[in-house]
Amino acid sequence: MKDFLKKMIKNPFVLTLMLAVVVSCLLVYGTLKWLDSYTRHNEAVVVPNIKGLKVEEAATFLKNNGLRYNVIDSVFSKSVSPGAIVELTPAVGSKVKEGRIIFITVNALTSQMAEIPEVEDLSFRQAYALLRARGFESVEIEYVSGVYKDLAIGVELRGRLLNRGEMVQLNAPLVLKVSNGETEPFIDDSLYLEIPPEISNPSVVPENTPIQPVSEEEEWF
Repeated sequence: MKDFLKKMIKNPFVLTLMLAVVVSCLLVYGTLKWLDSYTRHNEAVVVPNIKGLKVEEAATFLKNNGLRYNVIDSVFSKSVSPGAIVELTPAVGSKVKEGRIIFITVNALTSQMAEIPEVEDLSFRQAYALLRARGFESVEIEYVSGVYKDLAIGVELRGRLLNRGEMVQLNAPLVLKVSNGETEPFIDDSLYLEIPPEISNPSVVPENTPIQPVSEEEEWF
């Protein structure tokens, strides 16, 4: 048996095969150890709750926890102060690798804006629905003097009549002016000519009007 093993070991083919197996095992073992070190296997950092903080305040906090950040979006919310962090990805409490990038959504410094639509001569229901569909949050109805009842006249902001296409913040307090139908239609008297009394009433003849004699030729009747 010993002689057989000695012959096998001395065989160049067998020796080369054994060396290849040993080298392969060492390479696999070394690769796994390197991956554990590179990916920091079993090492995790909990995403902290930084909602409500300004980005500048959260940056230092994230750095101290071995995390990086990237602001990817902004929204508008009344419940959070302008510029504060609204949402995180991964979520708060998630376990991530050290050095992971946290994607941040912040609250916009100002409300988003939209164009004022054309509302004149629309019914107040149509005008109101159109403004709400554009995203305007605060729309009040105010009835004013006008000919046709429930007809939209225009949109005001703090006493100023807005023009169609004007950009306004979505949270602006708009006032939709609506006709109450209590004004008589305007009639322009200048369109009517003044009729002299002698024409409108032939029996009225101005005084001192000379009477022309009728000739015999004209008395044909």
